Amino acid sequence: MDHKTILKKLKLAIQLMELHDENPFKIRGYQSALISLERMDEDIMELSDEELAKINGVGKSIIEAIQSMKAAETFPLLVQLLEKTPTGILEVLQIKGLGPRKVKTLWEELGITSTHELMEACQAGKVALIKGFGQKTQDTIIQNLEFKASNTGKWLYADIENTIDHLANSLQSLVGDAQLAVVGDFARKMEIISEAEFLIASARLPELKTLLKTQTLIEWKWKEASPATWRGKLPDLDLHILVHFCPPSDFVWRRMAFTGSKAHLLSFVTDTETVAEKLINKDYESEEAFFTQNNLQFIPAEMREGFGEVGQARENRIPQLLEESDLKGILHNHSTYSDGKHSLRQMAEHCRAMGYGYLGISDHSRTASYAGGLDIEKVIKQQAEIDQLNIEMAPFKIFKGIESDILGDGSLDYPDDVLASFDFVVSSVHSILNMDIKRATDRLLQAIANPYTTILGHPTGRLLLRREGYPIDHKTIIDACAVHNVVIEINANPWRLDLDWRWVRYAMDQGVKLSINPDAHEMEGYADMKYGVLVGRKGGLTKEMTLNALSSEEIAAYFAERKAGVSKV
Repeated sequence: MDHKTILKKLKLAIQLMELHDENPFKIRGYQSALISLERMDEDIMELSDEELAKINGVGKSIIEAIQSMKAAETFPLLVQLLEKTPTGILEVLQIKGLGPRKVKTLWEELGITSTHELMEACQAGKVALIKGFGQKTQDTIIQNLEFKASNTGKWLYADIENTIDHLANSLQSLVGDAQLAVVGDFARKMEIISEAEFLIASARLPELKTLLKTQTLIEWKWKEASPATWRGKLPDLDLHILVHFCPPSDFVWRRMAFTGSKAHLLSFVTDTETVAEKLINKDYESEEAFFTQNNLQFIPAEMREGFGEVGQARENRIPQLLEESDLKGILHNHSTYSDGKHSLRQMAEHCRAMGYGYLGISDHSRTASYAGGLDIEKVIKQQAEIDQLNIEMAPFKIFKGIESDILGDGSLDYPDDVLASFDFVVSSVHSILNMDIKRATDRLLQAIANPYTTILGHPTGRLLLRREGYPIDHKTIIDACAVHNVVIEINANPWRLDLDWRWVRYAMDQGVKLSINPDAHEMEGYADMKYGVLVGRKGGLTKEMTLNALSSEEIAAYFAERKAGVSKV
């Protein structure tokens, strides 16, 4: 049991109380306590009952629930609610757009207690006939169910990273001095991972296979196995495992063959031979030797996707890729002024402690009332605090920013005099997401043309494995950013990673800078910068084309120059 799990169980209890029409005052009490617990800095597991009692909204029943969870990983109310809730209902509650009340209606009127039954009811047109639903809601449910089904067994790179690293270390310990490499999608740092793939090379493979048969890390699927490749899955996770075997002499070329994407392997090294043809059955001493012997510049593993990188390598045009150490500051972050967990001072001090030279704070704007968006009075208050902190923390610098909502017509949600008070503006879409490509593109184009837009935030609004982004004409959007000197964000939150890496090179080719932003809502969120760098590298991102690789002085001059240009318009 840990802090996050306690919060999740309290949230589940609230959902189930709403589902079963529990006392509304009790529900509000739990909701109030949950909000306070989510916003505090301390770890629930380390707080005493006396310390918990001092937290706003946390009363005796919440403290008793937390005590119970610390001891038994659940609490009586949750147990009672779960006992009278069909197991499948818990899965239905996870479908986006279906709150407890709508789930209750589906359960009572159509007897739906599973996602399978929900899909059948939607396909039969029954859900659209229920009061409060309609055809549009039914279509959205079908879309969300299909999206969820298509992503079963898939994981975010960030969520599965430690698991695969641990498995690789465990397998290496088991096979001793045999050569072992992680290959496949994970080796290329793909944003979504559906299987963990390994290559083992040894002169004593029969002996190693006997060892691997007896290990308990992986459940082998013998019906799907062959002498050269074994398949299995992790017992506790829906993660598929592939283990390839080869003699030591084949290790280098097979490692490259199992790492590169199909498109990469089919890319032509010469006018007549592909990467695959150059690799197969060749005894290369190392990956570097393969590239040297074939007159190619070395291609980093994460770029081996078949996006023109082989052609670049033939012409010696693979760039020096961005490193995490190149980043000098962190832009697009939230504090307790809107929906962040930590105060402005805490966010700044932690940023400085990590070795960065500046912080860009960009809390939500006033339209985002659901996220505590800043009204104009709150903007003035925050900017005054930033001025004071900048005096105290110099030479560390806090830049005044805002994440301004792009409204339905593409306008931003402050008057020009307020927008002019910020050092930079991140313009993002957060509402009315069900747009077709024309409406979404036009909406973004309007925002990009606004002279106060500095950075276009998470351009498609996607949440990987959770929600498809709205469709946009990427080329048109990037071209417009080039015309208006607007930076495009690579949102480093592992759920977003948006701009998609597949568009990074096109953006750079048009002269559009990218900004690696964590969209951090707590101090720990800064760690996500790593994932923004990973996807930036996949697209060939360089230090020179990364906005926040500029020093504090350089980016201050960049913001000042851009604002001066606006004043002349």
